[in-house]
Amino acid sequence: AKEELLNLAGKLSKARSKAAPQFEEQVSAVLKNLGMPNALFAVKMESTEEFTSFGKDTLSFLFSANKNRIVLPVSQIASGGEISRLMLGIKSMLISKSDLPTIIFDEIDTGISGEIAGRMGEIMRKMSEGTQVIVITHLPQIAAKGNNHFAVYKDSSGKETETHIRLLPTDERIREIASMLSGKSITEAALMNARELLRN
Repeated sequence: AKEELLNLAGKLSKARSKAAPQFEEQVSAVLKNLGMPNALFAVKMESTEEFTSFGKDTLSFLFSANKNRIVLPVSQIASGGEISRLMLGIKSMLISKSDLPTIIFDEIDTGISGEIAGRMGEIMRKMSEGTQVIVITHLPQIAAKGNNHFAVYKDSSGKETETHIRLLPTDERIREIASMLSGKSITEAALMNARELLRN
């Protein structure tokens, strides 16, 4: 039984070693597209003494955002915005290799704004061509990429606070995105901008 375990764990290790360089390259390419031209991403693989349900390897992700800096564990070096982009890069690579029917991003856009938000939204839109993508966001550039929009709101009029969700028709979609752009006082310029975002 131990020989069989060693054989199977060896096959896993070999497959991981073979896949790692391409995975590193693909994630690094996504990071460059998300405004990190000098980003480096690496997979560190080490053998373990004991068998686990994943074989005899431990894997960790290493990262560097700046030129001529060594890669370090993501948890030690990445900022909130960098982690958001890194997570999206990894998820976008994995989703193409899996049979997941749905993926949920809960405010993955932390620390992101402007043009990069638009690029993140475009990656998520492409992911949605083969998988249902549900995104919780406060950024209009990302929200505008969605096929449907839902408003999540709380009602405290009763004895307890209740959370509700409802599908928005087109005119309310425009107003919701406009409110992301200009706050509670929705301007005509914000409405025009929201319509433009939805068209594109």
